[in-house]
Amino acid sequence: MDLSDELIEALLKTAKKARENAFCPFSGFPVGAAVLTTRGKIFSGCNIENVSFGLTICAERVAIFKALSEGERDFLALAISASKVVPPCGACLQVLSQFVSSLQKFLIISSDEEGKFQRWTLAQLFPCPFDDL
Repeated sequence: MDLSDELIEALLKTAKKARENAFCPFSGFPVGAAVLTTRGKIFSGCNIENVSFGLTICAERVAIFKALSEGERDFLALAISASKVVPPCGACLQVLSQFVSSLQKFLIISSDEEGKFQRWTLAQLFPCPFDDL
């Protein structure tokens, strides 16, 4: 599915809004994310840090887990908002790979504070996910 410019803009706007709720007292790096399901729903999330760093969770996984907890199981795209263009971490990419029907078609868009952005497919960023063997 090709995403319209309007839908991409809505995802980026949702991710930017979610970024306002980030809890990042240790890194000082707020991140917001928005994931689009195959049913057209958008779920957002922000990064949430913990003094025990291993318990910190990325914005992307918060958005994905919110969608999963509402019964969604297939995703089309993910938008990220941060102070600079950043791709998702490996853990987030692995989680995403489990819930997309096509690594080649799943779109990831990352935007900075000035509105500059970059696009990748999940296959470009994560060509060899761990999967059921």
